[in-house]
Order: sequence, then C-alpha cells, then structure tokens
Amino acid sequence: MPPAAAAGTLDAASGAPERSGRAKRGWPAWRELAGRTLLAAAGGVAALLAFPGYALLPLAVLAPAALALAVHGQRARVGAWLGLVCGLAFFVPLLSWTGVYVGAFPWLALAVSQALFVAVLGAATAAVSRLRWWPLWTAALWVADEALRGRVPLGGFPWGRLGTSQTDGPLLALAAYGGVPLVSFAVALTGTLLAAAVLALARSRTTTATAAGGRRPARRAAAAALAGAAAVPLLGAAAWLPLPGPSLTDGGPTRTVAVIQGDVPEAGLEFNARRRAVLDNHVQRTLELAEAVAAGERAQPDLVVWPENSSDIDPYTNADAAAQISRAAAAIGAPLLVGAVVEGPGEYLSNTGIVWDPRTGPGATYVKRHPVPLAEYVPARAFFRFFSDKVDLVRRDFTSGTEVGVLEMGGARVGDVICFEVVYDSLVADTVEAGAGMLVVQTNNATFGYTDESEQQLAASRLRAVEFGRTVVVAATSGISAVVAPDGSLVRRSELFTPAVFVEEVAQRDSTTVAARLGAAPEWALSALGAAAVLAVAVPALRTRRSGR
Repeated sequence: MPPAAAAGTLDAASGAPERSGRAKRGWPAWRELAGRTLLAAAGGVAALLAFPGYALLPLAVLAPAALALAVHGQRARVGAWLGLVCGLAFFVPLLSWTGVYVGAFPWLALAVSQALFVAVLGAATAAVSRLRWWPLWTAALWVADEALRGRVPLGGFPWGRLGTSQTDGPLLALAAYGGVPLVSFAVALTGTLLAAAVLALARSRTTTATAAGGRRPARRAAAAALAGAAAVPLLGAAAWLPLPGPSLTDGGPTRTVAVIQGDVPEAGLEFNARRRAVLDNHVQRTLELAEAVAAGERAQPDLVVWPENSSDIDPYTNADAAAQISRAAAAIGAPLLVGAVVEGPGEYLSNTGIVWDPRTGPGATYVKRHPVPLAEYVPARAFFRFFSDKVDLVRRDFTSGTEVGVLEMGGARVGDVICFEVVYDSLVADTVEAGAGMLVVQTNNATFGYTDESEQQLAASRLRAVEFGRTVVVAATSGISAVVAPDGSLVRRSELFTPAVFVEEVAQRDSTTVAARLGAAPEWALSALGAAAVLAVAVPALRTRRSGR
C-alpha cells in the first residue's frame, strides 16, 4: 500500500471528497482501515523498540508519527480504534514482566487499561488533525494523555512514557528544563512534524503542476516540517551546554557511598520465603566490604545503602534480625540505610527505609508513600478477586507513608524513594525540594525475574538524575543496582541475580535545575494546550449539531 493510501494523504482542510456507505458512518473502507490499523500497530512496535531491552532510541519518534498519520483526517471513533491498536502493540509486550509469576490475566488487564488511554489520545489526535498547526497540538496531547494515566485510577501508572525512552542523546537534556513531560513533548513533536512532512510530500505528488499554486506550496510545507523536526534535537543538544557533566564529585562536598546488592536465594514471588537468607546475604556482603576496607583495598564509606526488602524480618520486633544489622553496621563503621518490612500501624505493614547507626541502632525512617495497588495493597478486594484469585497473594496490605524521605546519614542528606516511586514526578520532586543532596532508589526486582523491568526502572532513574542535577544511587536486592551521574550516564551497574558492591565518592549538590523550579508547570501548560485544541474542534461541532437538530 503506498504511503498516500496508508496515511490518508487528503488533509481535511483541503476538502476530502464525499464518501458513501461505511464512510458516511465515519469509518473508512475496510482496505483503508486495515492499512491504517497496520500503521498504528507499527507505531506501537516502534515505541517498544525504543525502550530498554531493545534501546533503539531514535525509533521513539516513529510512534507519534505513525499514529498521527494513521488517524489524520479521520473521525474520533476511528482515531480511538487506531489509538487502541497502537497502545496494545506497545503496552502488551512492554509490561509482560508483570505476568511472569502471576499469569496472563493481571498482565493483560494492566496492558489493556493503559492502552485505553492511548485510545483516548487517538480520538483526540484525529479531532485536532483538522486544525492548523496540528503537529504542535498533537504533541501536547501526548503529554496530556501521559499526565492523565499517571494519576488515575488508583494514583495512576506513569510507566512507559515517551520521555523515559530517551536515556541518551540530545533530547535527554530537556529533562533538566521541564522533566519527563518536556522530553515526551519533544519526542512527540519531532514525530508529528515528520508525519506532517510525509503528508505534505504525498500532497505534492498528487497535485498536478498546472493546478492552482502547483506543487511548490506542498513542497515548502514539507521542507518546513522537516526543518522543524531537525530543530528539536538540535535544541536538545544545545540544552546540554550549561548542565553538569558525568563527574560524581563536582558540585559540592563529597561523601563516600557504598551500595550493597546481596542477591536472593531465588527469583519469583517466593524470593523472600527464606527471609533470613536474604538478610544474611546483605550482612555478609557488608562484612566482606568491611574486610576490604580494613585491608586498604576499598575506601571507608560514610554511608551504606541496602535495597528494599533487604530485611523482610521486622528488626524492631525480631532481636536476631536487629543484631545482624547492628553487626554489619559496626563492622563497616558507617550508618546503613536498610530496606525493611515493618509491622504496623495496626493491621498494616510498612515498606520502610531505616537509618541504622553503628552505635545507636535504628533512627530516622522513611515509609513508602505510594504502595503499589494490587501488589502491596488490594483495594476492593472482593471485587478484584472476582477476576483473579492472585490478589490473595497480598495477604496483608501496606500502609502509605506521609513524610518526605530526606534522611540525614553520614554527613549526607539522602533523598529516599522506594521502587516504583521513582516514576512518579511529584514524589521525587518534593524530595529534592526538601533538601536532598543525592537521590537513592531502594528497590527489589526479584519478583520480575530475568525481564526488562529492571532496565526500564533504571531508565527512569537516569531521567531523574538529569531532571534534578543529582547523582542517583540505585540499590536493588537482586539487580540492577547502579550509580547514575547527574548527566544520566551510568558510572556503575550490576547484573541481575549477582551479588555486587559499589563504593563511590558522591557530591552532595544543592543546585536547582529549571525543571525543579518549575515543578509540574510545563506538564500542566502543555496539557492545557492540547485540551484547548480539542475544545476548539469539539465546541463548534456541538453547536453545529444542535443547530441541525
């Protein structure tokens, strides 16, 4: 099928011919619909290939390009179908790690729920494709759609945003000026401008040389769109100039930070069935580090970071667990940040980071503020049990913390976020605003086995490093642990299910990026821009319909 047929080369503004039959009801002929459906699916696959696991970063721009071409000039209902296809082609394979040990239903339910947001995006994109400057409005709609699914339902799930695919390259720099939403906007705008160029070139081919105006206006429009698409990454490249480089030690007083990845006895949901073995692994790695320090082979750390679930035995109620943690802290002579499951309050559990001093024992804590629904707590348990009895694997619900996780330890102000919290903009932003000189992500990825989940989560950490100009330390129970420089580059990283110990000098920064100062303003502004474009189409259409009645 030629591009003109697959993409819908007739712009609505140019006056598409009246159709009959199926087309009069808002649907194109089946062959055209099949071509558009394949194009939308290809867009979803292109987005997938840009993400960790494949890491073909430039392909990210082809997702908004393909969807824009597929829905251009179509009715909203057609756009919704094409958006759904694009979303399924992306989210079903991207989120396959969610079903590794719990079966296909939870995985597919989550993937379909996220694809439904892309269906809304497809409908809105089809609507604004009739407007002048539609590439700009469409790119803004991508931001609005990601903002919506990052907040609803149940607090949202901002996983797989376009921006988090850009872990290298020029567009990554834009995170320092507008966070992940601005990076997503840049990716989408590049793609929609490419789509506009394709449409303009197709029009130039179907326009006769003797027609009014000839082919030149279409060719000029194509050149302008291509120039705009090239300008976006060039702007991103220029945006790197004032930003921090790959050094961990520039920008403030340094502290020596050790990261312990103790590993787990086995992957899967039963990784903590032998909870004492997991704790012992982290104690043993710390004791080995202490021996290396005593022998002069490693630098003496000022603080040591253990991952989430490094002690699923509550050290407040279990004297033996407390004694082992104290033993490790005393041996290394530095405070430990322990990831522990703590009893209470009441019938609940708390996913907690505990600062464990080598002399005084447990001190300041941070309780995870965004437990994962259906994984750490089950809302409306009876309702969800109707669909899957896997919800009963969550025997007790975790509570939500209320305090920002800035912890004083070893002369550092550590901003602690736990596991999936790293993908929630506000949870990281308020941690930096509260004075964090470095960021720590405590995580446990053992429940996802040898999948791309760890790589995808690490990608989010790399965006956060650039967004806030901070070193990000990732401590994972079974991998991937990492040390990320303020420019998003990886200084150190571990492999999955392999014990690892890192020791690095890390500057405690107090500088503030533009993104940190603006907060959510860029996201709200871009979302409002997209919503205004939809209203510009919807309001006149409603008035026309009412007058017709």
